[in-house]
Amino acid sequence: MTQELFLTAVKKAISQDLSVADLFGVTEQLKAAGENALALQLYDIWIGQNAANPLLHAVRFNYGVALSDDGKLERARDVFLEAIKTNPEFIPPYINIGTLYERLGQLDQSIAHWTQAANVLGAITAESINYKLTALKQIGRVLEGAKIDANAEAVLRQSLEIDPFQRDVSQHWIALRQGQCKWPVIEPFARMTRRRLMKGISPLSTACQMDDPIFQLANAYHYNQTDVLKGSKVPAAWAPPKGPRNRRLRIGYVSSDLREHAVGFLTAEIFGLHDRSKVEVFGYYSGVKTNDAMQARIKATFDHWADITDYKDEAAIQKIRDDGIDILIDLNGYSKDARLNVFAARPAPIIVNWLGFPGTMGSPYHNYIIADDFIIPKEHEAYFTEKVLRLPCYQPNDRKRAVADCPTRAQVGLPEGAIVYCCFNGTQKITAQTYDQWMQILRGVPNSVLWLLSGSDETNERLKVEAEKRGVSRERIVIADKRANAHHLARYRLADLFLDTFPYGAHTTASDALWLGVPILTYPGRGFAARVCGSLVIAAGLPELVCASQEHYVRRAMELGNDPALLKAMRAKLELGRASCTLFDMPRLVQSLEGLYEEMWTDYAEGRLPLPDLSNLEVLHDIGCEEGHDERVAKAQDLTAYHGVYRDSLAARGAYSTLAYDRRLRVRNGNDPLINGLVLPMRAAE
Repeated sequence: MTQELFLTAVKKAISQDLSVADLFGVTEQLKAAGENALALQLYDIWIGQNAANPLLHAVRFNYGVALSDDGKLERARDVFLEAIKTNPEFIPPYINIGTLYERLGQLDQSIAHWTQAANVLGAITAESINYKLTALKQIGRVLEGAKIDANAEAVLRQSLEIDPFQRDVSQHWIALRQGQCKWPVIEPFARMTRRRLMKGISPLSTACQMDDPIFQLANAYHYNQTDVLKGSKVPAAWAPPKGPRNRRLRIGYVSSDLREHAVGFLTAEIFGLHDRSKVEVFGYYSGVKTNDAMQARIKATFDHWADITDYKDEAAIQKIRDDGIDILIDLNGYSKDARLNVFAARPAPIIVNWLGFPGTMGSPYHNYIIADDFIIPKEHEAYFTEKVLRLPCYQPNDRKRAVADCPTRAQVGLPEGAIVYCCFNGTQKITAQTYDQWMQILRGVPNSVLWLLSGSDETNERLKVEAEKRGVSRERIVIADKRANAHHLARYRLADLFLDTFPYGAHTTASDALWLGVPILTYPGRGFAARVCGSLVIAAGLPELVCASQEHYVRRAMELGNDPALLKAMRAKLELGRASCTLFDMPRLVQSLEGLYEEMWTDYAEGRLPLPDLSNLEVLHDIGCEEGHDERVAKAQDLTAYHGVYRDSLAARGAYSTLAYDRRLRVRNGNDPLINGLVLPMRAAE
């Protein structure tokens, strides 16, 4: 494969048809595959054939870096000098060649080249730095949008090296590394310490990175305060109504994803199942412009529909107020194109977090979160600022989803007769820990393959290389190309067992697999995102596939892989129960949902509307960003030990600062003369 990649690139380089971005992409793939010599050869050929290219200096610089990494220091020095000669105002080769001369023991030359760099940069001002940061951010944004992830990551890193306090840039940098399966993801560099990276991590990336619901809560709060509210005030909660309600409840659903998107696929059926004698249903769409068939189908099930994508926040707020919405459902949370400033204005008396984001919002204005008994057991309620209300199963489903004809294994590159483990979760959910477990499973079931949904070409190659490092042949990692949803769903039937990821498990992909008769093996963690799959598997009637530990997960996967008859029986059980199981009983879900809406309204009407407890969340966030925190959490084997990690830190801080009583962990302020730092027993809620 690498030879073919190399030869194709050489042909394009000779004909001057290989862009600089493509050159960098191919050389990165070759290096990831351990073919450094081919990468260097490709650089040499490209430079020889593209001498007039305006980015020749940048290519020479990258070539010099590659040579230096390969230990070819003298050749790297010559190439860096050529880069400087090509463009004397291009700074990176001055820095690198100075370091290179230092490694060669020629300190005078090092100082000379660094001095040249300083002289070239003499005209730098705060304004010019801001211009550069803006340009880098724009380049990174475009590259990320074009799925040129490695280059986007490199550009954003350069920006962070200049200014490490750019929260939006660090969020994207971390997310890019997660999507590329670059482990460890949180990797300090230059001025970016682990603490700074953790201070900037987004809520969604946090869910992918760690099973730490206290930090997820604190980070959601920190994100809301820093990136959403930005110091602005939130209006007071609505006063209870003055008289009884004499009309149907008006329910407003706000989402950017009511289209061909995971949320659209899940919710397509439920809006039309609402009992119109009880509720009036409003849809507020805030996503990309589209006329896809899924959106047309969803739109037709609402009583009222408004596209607020182009509305300014004030106009969207006024629209919802004018519609007289009683309960406003946030189907985005902290996801793309969310309209959180609209929710922050409290345009409706009751605001609910459901489905779009796997965790608490940690905001001052979300009153409720909808889950189920498995995802948020009573003892986990302390991890949420919202009041927890529960459905029989948290996740809706579309029983009318379109599924194409099933292809053959040969048509999708799967070996006949093999046990096919699959995981169609996004690559950002694949952690080193999960991958270690998968490779252990493959080693324990010799006649097996792992079928993964495609990431970028470079990421796919990286996963194959990582398999080889773990003693598994690269041919046993089969990549599924991305297809239209009906054709993507059709191929699920070719898999034998779906292996869940951790700590962010399968959600929509789990429902799809179970609908199509594919059993799922999972193990639940502490956090919301790590428990959804377990809820779905139980609701589908296969509780025996929810494992008690990570070790149990690996052992069970191997047992099932070596027992095709048992897997076949589980498939039959799924097929038999599909029409009657809780997971796919949408009339029951909607009826239960309407019951929750009435409960919310009663709370509000009787003056019991829950308001979030935000005490100590900034302190808890600071604790979670400490060096060594991840290791302490990972060692905690049960909830008592896990809570102890935070209790110990809170108690220590209480000895020298005044902290509010912490309801979640039941820790008193250490300066309280009556309590003196007493840690009380943990309870679910007060």
